[in-house]
Amino acid sequence: MNVENKRVLVLGMARSGIAAAELLLHHGAIPILADSKTEEALGDSLNSLRGTACQFRLGEDPIALLDEADILLISPGVPIDAPVVLAAKEKGVSVTGELEAAYTMLKGDVLAISGTNGKTTTTTLVGKIFENAGRITHVAGNIGYPLSAVAKVSKKEDVSVIEVSSFQLESIKTFRPRVAALLNITEDHLNRHGTMAQYIKLKQRLFENQKPTDVAVLNMDDPVLFKMASKLKGRVAFFSRTQKVPAGAYVENGKIIWLWDGVAKPICDVEQILIPGPHNLENALAATAMACAMGVPAPIIRHTLASFTGVEHRIEKVRVFRSVTYINDSKGTNVDSTIKAVQSMRVPTVLILGGYDKHTDFMPLCKEIVASGKISRIITIGQTAQQIETQLSEAGYTDVEPARSLEEAVNMARDMAQTGGNVLLSPACASFDMFKDFEQRGEIFKQLVNALQ
Repeated sequence: MNVENKRVLVLGMARSGIAAAELLLHHGAIPILADSKTEEALGDSLNSLRGTACQFRLGEDPIALLDEADILLISPGVPIDAPVVLAAKEKGVSVTGELEAAYTMLKGDVLAISGTNGKTTTTTLVGKIFENAGRITHVAGNIGYPLSAVAKVSKKEDVSVIEVSSFQLESIKTFRPRVAALLNITEDHLNRHGTMAQYIKLKQRLFENQKPTDVAVLNMDDPVLFKMASKLKGRVAFFSRTQKVPAGAYVENGKIIWLWDGVAKPICDVEQILIPGPHNLENALAATAMACAMGVPAPIIRHTLASFTGVEHRIEKVRVFRSVTYINDSKGTNVDSTIKAVQSMRVPTVLILGGYDKHTDFMPLCKEIVASGKISRIITIGQTAQQIETQLSEAGYTDVEPARSLEEAVNMARDMAQTGGNVLLSPACASFDMFKDFEQRGEIFKQLVNALQ
């Protein structure tokens, strides 16, 4: 995308918007910075843009700024049907997203991972594999490091491993990963996307621009993704922990096997994988398929799987206090993610649930809680507390108490937990009703746990 001397209205001054403005400056554009917050409210976060060609129009109506712009660049938090986007299209102003704009200026190989759950773990794991293979590797996207920051420094011999959300996929046009993986699809973000059909359609856009020489990695155990395979233009590599695949990565006799062009190659023993749980076996299989499709040698993949310890805020052990293990799963922001966390518990567990309302049905989680037999008590927090308690009761689970804050929930959990048991924060909800993001929620949980006396 040629942006030299173009006036680009950058909407949203969070991390991705700031990085996009810096990238635009690097390519000779004139960024117009817009956000609902004022310059004073945004504070020091804008320091890198002060004294540059950027025009600060913060706190103003972005629709009124469209007459001054050639291009509107939106952050992932801005829906594709937002009034400012629709107004831009009516005025003939080109609209692009941060991911798409950065991609057009990115150099090197591009790999992408999406899915309802497991994105961050798999993206980080794939990044480690390529680092261990000796490649200059950039791990970016929805994981918290904007692709725009990578695009500014990337070289043609580099590899970028990108976590991609449905929000980002709304605004792509040419985004084309050489290898792309879709891990799973379960209900999420319906408050933004409306229906599951629309959510699935957006996730499928990950493969939209692939060619027959590219590779699409899909979870064969997910019926929606198995059906999707026939619609894709790239070569399909499946992964499965329950069955042999026609091509891709699977488990046989306790080993991960890579099958490609009719040749089966053992990668590692399942028991060598350091991160626990069946969901992490799926993440390891997806990462294996992506790395193998790019020609990474098996010993490097094996070493990485055996040494990778996981990511922060995802079933993260915080502390053992009075013979109780406290676990931070703040990244459990939807029902399916928390189901996987519940399935990973092996001892009686006090579960802290609840948060921002994304119009979610919690009944599948409630049924799993009853079936698991490992959740001894539940403490609810946030906007969804009452809904969760009601649906738990409908499922036959009544050991539930509400807390007015996360601090109160941690103190209650300390008093409820059994010796040798767990306290698990896995909210099954986003955090925006009480916190800036799931990371802040997780950090505060860890601070509260480490402060217990």
